[in-house]
Amino acid sequence: MPQFSANLSMMFHEHPFLERFDAARHAGFEAVEFMFPYAYPVAALGQAVEDSGHAISIFNLPAGDWERGERGFACIPGRETDFRASVETAVRYAEAAGAKRLHALSGTMGNISPGAARATYVENLRFAADRLGESGLELTIEPINSRDMPGYFLSSTELAADILAELDLANVGLQFDIYHHQIMHGDILKSLERFMPMIRHMQIAGVPDRNEPDTGELDYDRVFKEIDVLGYKGWVGLEYRPRAGTVEGLAWMNDQ
Repeated sequence: MPQFSANLSMMFHEHPFLERFDAARHAGFEAVEFMFPYAYPVAALGQAVEDSGHAISIFNLPAGDWERGERGFACIPGRETDFRASVETAVRYAEAAGAKRLHALSGTMGNISPGAARATYVENLRFAADRLGESGLELTIEPINSRDMPGYFLSSTELAADILAELDLANVGLQFDIYHHQIMHGDILKSLERFMPMIRHMQIAGVPDRNEPDTGELDYDRVFKEIDVLGYKGWVGLEYRPRAGTVEGLAWMNDQ
């Protein structure tokens, strides 16, 4: 059975963010992840992690103004300075929290050509990988489905694999979210087998509504068995929206 990491940006909303660490510990989680910690002081985040004793499986680099629709800027020509500053910010938070892995959102293309977006994205990823490597950190890229995030540059797992092959960097890998991949591509079991060598982090949710994994079209019991068979030893992030209460919604874990 995989090791699960609670996503505190989507779960435990019964508590203020910095109190969710303790709530997740009481619920039995040894690891947590989250989207963005940057609304909180570095020291406050570090203290919350220290007090809870959690491993931090992953979090995102700053993505710009989320409320105004920004979803990262790694693929956007002219935003290279912003991207480099975001890397430095994320490294400070990672060091305070003891995190070992960060994810860089690609951003949406708008009127940018796919070729220009890709060239900018690859250049920025090389910079980020080099800087993160200095601090002993890994970088991931994650395909995100175009239904939830229209216009997002990295919406295809095939494209992500192609970019990873082009980069060929030891500390850069794939963040494989089964929810996003199922919506865009399907064929989860064969896809896990194919992409497992490049996967550094995984995430799950029920498809299509992004609730607990005991709902929707996927047989997660079979998926979990395949993950074990393929030898994946990393964390599997629970990046879903609980249907009701977070703790009440964890009943599916007790059935595993």
